[in-house]
Amino acid sequence: MRKLGVPTAVLALLLLTGCAEEQHAHSGHEPSASGSPQSAPVLQPGAPGESAGTIAPSDVPADAEWNQTDATFVAMMIPHHAQALEMTELAVTRAASDEVKSLARSITAAQGPEIVSMSGWLQARGLEVPGAGDLPNHAGMPGMLTPEQLKELGAARGEEFDRLFLTRMIAHHEGALTMAAPVLSKGSDTLAMEMAQDVEASQKTEIGIMQKLLESQ
Repeated sequence: MRKLGVPTAVLALLLLTGCAEEQHAHSGHEPSASGSPQSAPVLQPGAPGESAGTIAPSDVPADAEWNQTDATFVAMMIPHHAQALEMTELAVTRAASDEVKSLARSITAAQGPEIVSMSGWLQARGLEVPGAGDLPNHAGMPGMLTPEQLKELGAARGEEFDRLFLTRMIAHHEGALTMAAPVLSKGSDTLAMEMAQDVEASQKTEIGIMQKLLESQ
């Protein structure tokens, strides 16, 4: 089984936060303590319909409480977002519909900065950030495409690409909703819970848009 390629934009984001450095493997792929916090920004989600902002790790309250549910969600959402960016990068040269290309650009604009911010959230709490080399190891997460599905998407062109992209991005977004649900019911960190709320709100909206685009094909 081949490894999933890491798109240039994703790799650049990971390098910015130090994510491309080699990490030690951990059973279950759960985040673990590693070193001191770095300087990457931490996501400060906006109200529904508003853009998210960032704060410096030093501005995170020292007594902020978080639990394993929070940390696992944030750590797993990084490779989940990274695959979404890999899919949207394909849309630039393969999609036939301007609407699909516009949607892909919107997803890239939203999820790219979130990768950086989520990395900062982990670093601010002394937790390990998934590296670029870890991305192929998360194919079993909800909504993630298999290497074969990603290869098929990359080989498609025009209207066939649009259909595959929309169908699989809907499933990918639904996977993100599944991942966000435990944080909304069992999380304890305010920022992590706001991230989950933001994921739920934005991706539900995008699912609706994609379903309408599919119906119009």
